Amino acid sequence: MNPIPLHAANPGPITGAGNWTYLVPGAEPLLIDAGVGNGEHLEAIAAAVPEGPARVIVSHAHSDHASGAPALAARWPSAGCAKFPWPEEDARWGVRWEPLADGARIATGEGDLEVVHTPGHAPDHVVLWHASSRTLFGADLLQVGNTVAIPASKGGDLAAYLRSLKRVQALAPARVLPAHGPVIEDPLALIDHYLAHRHHREVQILTALEGGLDTVDAIAARIYTGLDLKLCPLARENVLAHLVKLEHDGLVARRDGARWQLVT
Repeated sequence: MNPIPLHAANPGPITGAGNWTYLVPGAEPLLIDAGVGNGEHLEAIAAAVPEGPARVIVSHAHSDHASGAPALAARWPSAGCAKFPWPEEDARWGVRWEPLADGARIATGEGDLEVVHTPGHAPDHVVLWHASSRTLFGADLLQVGNTVAIPASKGGDLAAYLRSLKRVQALAPARVLPAHGPVIEDPLALIDHYLAHRHHREVQILTALEGGLDTVDAIAARIYTGLDLKLCPLARENVLAHLVKLEHDGLVARRDGARWQLVT
């Protein structure tokens, strides 16, 4: 599996250096993720395949992955757009989405890709698995140098994300092509790191609650010290995601809507 990496040209405080999309060439070229409709990205696609992609697979509905779909559809009207359904979000992009299902197989010029539903970062998040080369198109499941945000107030689910990590761990990928950052050459070690990191955060949050902190803001300020102010909203979302998981585990409870306490 040797796709052409194409940068979406969308750096920013949340996207970092920006998104990678991947073009799998062949008789019916496949583009994985739509970017944001940046002209530089569209020209890079046209340079690689002047006829444009035959199909666009979007990993999830977050804007840095899906908002480019209208521009792609306008330039190449025959290109079909597909993703796992998230009706509340999908409608805002104004394209007709072909629904993907977990386990579906997508034919490419380099062999079939399997759709693997990996919710957590978003309820509709999928990765694409190329079994013969043990290559995973990982979208926002993993990235080198950072952990993945779990936006709990916007469809994120930490318990689901941990299950998704373990599902991909069982596939034993040899490499992961992520949407952000460099190719991941040792994904199993990174998954182990992610699982350990989430356990560490859980312990930190329980310790903060034990020490009398009882709001998302207070806990986030305690455990995310020195964080860039632009990233503070994501830190608070992560803390909320952990608290919701701990609530489901029966370890914490809410009181007065926005305050939290240990269950004793």
